[in-house]
Amino acid sequence: MSQIRIKDAAHYLGVSSDTVRRWVEDGTLTGEKSETGITTVDGLELAHLARERAVLPDDPSGMDSSARNRFVGLVTRVVTDKVMAQVELQCGPHRVVSLMSAEAVRDLALEPGSVAVAVVKSTTVIVETPGRKA
Repeated sequence: MSQIRIKDAAHYLGVSSDTVRRWVEDGTLTGEKSETGITTVDGLELAHLARERAVLPDDPSGMDSSARNRFVGLVTRVVTDKVMAQVELQCGPHRVVSLMSAEAVRDLALEPGSVAVAVVKSTTVIVETPGRKA
């Protein structure tokens, strides 16, 4: 099983190392000491905690969709020319950028500060892992 250092676990969950240490102390996570004295947590246990603690804003659209990747956020930037536009959203810790027609931006009244939902439907998702060579 994958063992993850406290500082890395904190980074992946968007919390402080002290928070992860408290979770180990109160039994929320199981910590193990390596031979070098570094405390680690089980990757699978961390993944379960991440999923359980994930807080997603309610989707204001009320739409049912086959797309499972829906990111509710705030529009932070809109760059438009005569034909095309680039719209940036901040969805929790994730920055999502969409290219669309300038007409769509006008029709949707997208402007910095407005709430929007980025819907991603893709047949290709690339997954990478750090430091592993084939």
